[in-house]
Amino acid sequence: MIEKPLTPADVEFVTTLHGGDQISFVVLMQPRGKQDVLLRAIDDVALGEFDDAVREGEEPGGARAELPAERALSHTLAALRATGAQAVGQVVEDHPLDLLRSMVDQTGADEVIVLTTPHFVEEFFHRDWASRARHKVGVPVLKLFSHAADDPAQGSAGS
Repeated sequence: MIEKPLTPADVEFVTTLHGGDQISFVVLMQPRGKQDVLLRAIDDVALGEFDDAVREGEEPGGARAELPAERALSHTLAALRATGAQAVGQVVEDHPLDLLRSMVDQTGADEVIVLTTPHFVEEFFHRDWASRARHKVGVPVLKLFSHAADDPAQGSAGS
């Protein structure tokens, strides 16, 4: 599950997690849209990104979020496929954890990777996607922090 397109560093990281094993991905793109605007502003302040904390309207919500989300998903799938991995995906509109659970069941997935930017408030209260998915999907859930597009040194594995 992702909320923005994968950077080249993210693609390299997720495609090499299991060494040389042949892997395939089912990517669920969950755009954040207007949801949790206050929580994202608090996260930005916690990260010292004060200019980002006051941004407005950067991410469209609802049906307007679909077009950028579709482009982000297409970019991500192409990048994964370029490494030789199999990759399919879809944009998630409603009930992302239910869809995630059904995808795990349908595909027989071995694990779920939630690749996200830090969301400190959600993580503190265990309301982030990875924490919630751990109680729902029935397979191990690996939470990774995405690499910043402008700074490949940022980003790390989470727990």
